[in-house]
Amino acid sequence: MAKLYFRYGAMNSGKSTALLQAAYNYEERGQRVLLAKPEIDTKGADKIASRLGVERTVDFLVAPEADLRALFTTHRARVRRESDSALIPDPVPSGSRPDVACLLIDEAQFLMPAQVDDLLRIAVNDGIPVIAYGIRTDFQTSAFPGSARLLEIAHSLEELKTICRCGSKALFNARLVGGRFVFDGDQVAIDELSPDRVTYESMCADCYLSESGGRLR
Repeated sequence: MAKLYFRYGAMNSGKSTALLQAAYNYEERGQRVLLAKPEIDTKGADKIASRLGVERTVDFLVAPEADLRALFTTHRARVRRESDSALIPDPVPSGSRPDVACLLIDEAQFLMPAQVDDLLRIAVNDGIPVIAYGIRTDFQTSAFPGSARLLEIAHSLEELKTICRCGSKALFNARLVGGRFVFDGDQVAIDELSPDRVTYESMCADCYLSESGGRLR
């Protein structure tokens, strides 16, 4: 049975880089993958961009109200049509036609819980492995709805680690506006797109509490 995987970590833990590497690994072996990300992640527009400078255009964006499984089914059918066209004049039997080997989701914390449920159905009912990458908590240490649901239902959980400025393992994502730490505001603020330049810093619990004056939410 195919599985739903959630690979999570604080910001700058290499999630997008790992996703792009996973896609490369599949394709190097002649397998097809689909890449997607939530539409709300406006950074990079329709691309998955690694902080190392590597980027790739997604196959589809997921709007907050979208039926994610229906979107996947549409693009899976496209992959099959393209595979059949490439095999002409010697098409393979439909039962053995090339198919999507994996669905890769970036910034999965921005998905709606119902869309995460769709990811599980894609893995279990459609038989396609799904690997979702994202962060667990926002700048106030509260779980994003998508991440909370992934932690509840994913078959496999894997933490991707990064370090705080002090050298300890980073757990939290602190928000800065104009270079100053802030602990109030909307849950979602995409970094570097605001006039006040919203940025984030991955921090250990000790450094986060020090900057927040002991506040966690």
